[in-house]
Amino acid sequence: MIVNTKKQKRLATVNEVAAMPEYPFSKSSLRHLIFQAEDRLSSKGDTIPGNGLKEAGAIIRIGKKILVDLDRFDAWIENQRAG
Repeated sequence: MIVNTKKQKRLATVNEVAAMPEYPFSKSSLRHLIFQAEDRLSSKGDTIPGNGLKEAGAIIRIGKKILVDLDRFDAWIENQRAG
């Protein structure tokens, strides 16, 4: 008998997260957060730091599909609170 002691990940698409009442984000605001998740270059060549969403492991990319790990996304939101 195989016993799975691993907690199953709660994954959702961007559209599903936007439809959840516990998250105050629209589809466009979620996509904006995902776009800013990684470091990127400005037009002057300067590095613009990401928002930490990728480092938190909250974004999973499979081809064109983007999934949100809800547990890690919740933790990232809590870390964004001004302390």
